[in-house]
Amino acid sequence: MTTVTPRDQQITQDEIFAAHEGGKLVTKSTAPLTSMRDLSIAYTPGVADVCRAIAEDPAKARTYTGAGNTVAVVSDGSAVLGLGDIGPAAAMPVMEGKAQLFSEFAGLNAVPIVLDTQDVDAIVETVVAMAPSFGGINLEDISAPRCFEVERRVKERLDMPVLHDDQHGTAVVVLAALRNAAQVLGRTLTDLQIVISGAGAAGVAIVDMLLEAGVTDIVVLDSKGAIHGDRADLTPVKKSLAARTNPRNVTGGVADALDGADTFIGVSSGNITEDQLRHMAHQPILFSLANPTPEIHPELAARYGGVVATGRSDLPNQINNVLAFPGIFRGALDAQATKITPEMLLAASRAIADVAAETLDAGHIVPQALDDRVAPAVAKAVAEAWDNGQN
Repeated sequence: MTTVTPRDQQITQDEIFAAHEGGKLVTKSTAPLTSMRDLSIAYTPGVADVCRAIAEDPAKARTYTGAGNTVAVVSDGSAVLGLGDIGPAAAMPVMEGKAQLFSEFAGLNAVPIVLDTQDVDAIVETVVAMAPSFGGINLEDISAPRCFEVERRVKERLDMPVLHDDQHGTAVVVLAALRNAAQVLGRTLTDLQIVISGAGAAGVAIVDMLLEAGVTDIVVLDSKGAIHGDRADLTPVKKSLAARTNPRNVTGGVADALDGADTFIGVSSGNITEDQLRHMAHQPILFSLANPTPEIHPELAARYGGVVATGRSDLPNQINNVLAFPGIFRGALDAQATKITPEMLLAASRAIADVAAETLDAGHIVPQALDDRVAPAVAKAVAEAWDNGQN
């Protein structure tokens, strides 16, 4: 069995498993331990002086430990990639990979932590209890709607950056891509008529980001069709969506929502047909982000779309969270922020869009995932947004 990379190079399963054997992370000492003197400085008795200093002034922990440069990557394994509820042990390779990305792109230490519980209370209490070891908390692959409550409650309890990346990382990159797609097509972001397929973690966060950016005409679809205030089957999360979206009170299914719309954002499994695309506005913006199978077949999207993006690495305009989360945490920790605000997320999105704008066209509305300009630009923008909010 093989996997296709962006450059169509073939990777075998043997290579994949060999790269993961023994895990993808190590813990290394930053100071030499080659003599008893080294040991006395790094550990006992010298370490006691540092412990006493931190006990007297807890803020010194940021200077004299690694906590301020370390992020916890926490998951319960309930919504891993496109694999679903595969459990904590099976989620660990993803969390290790996330830690690699923090290190590579932002120079941050990250510790993968998988929890053998899906109980909201247990997750919250565990994260809060271990928080002193870290400067920030990256929640990962926790299924909706539990993820909303977990994030909200952890944020309420902790004075440190907390982010559920599946929600906000995706939303930040989507908004960046949408800004640039609108510019390529000579349209105005706030005038777009947008349909979002999926009312889970990513869909809700994208709505929040778009509303923050000034977009007003958004219709959200779940498995039963357009979400609107007259539906009697809505969960609390979807009732909130109904109250904040669908100003034209669109009802019905996908075809009704897409009729005349100029933007589609897919963040759920599904299938958009050619007939439905025909009824959209001319040269629509098509973001089919389901992975590995986009909601719109790539050939069909290329035929109808003015600008097309997917979640795949082997197609142009990949909406990849790695463009967002390393720089967001780097900037938040550099600024010693006590939380991640909507303004910081908007700043991150603008920074990503600005990097891509240097070579902007329909096939390059976001930077490539490995673009080393992105994380520093995002970190700088996020830190400035925090500082501006404090002044």
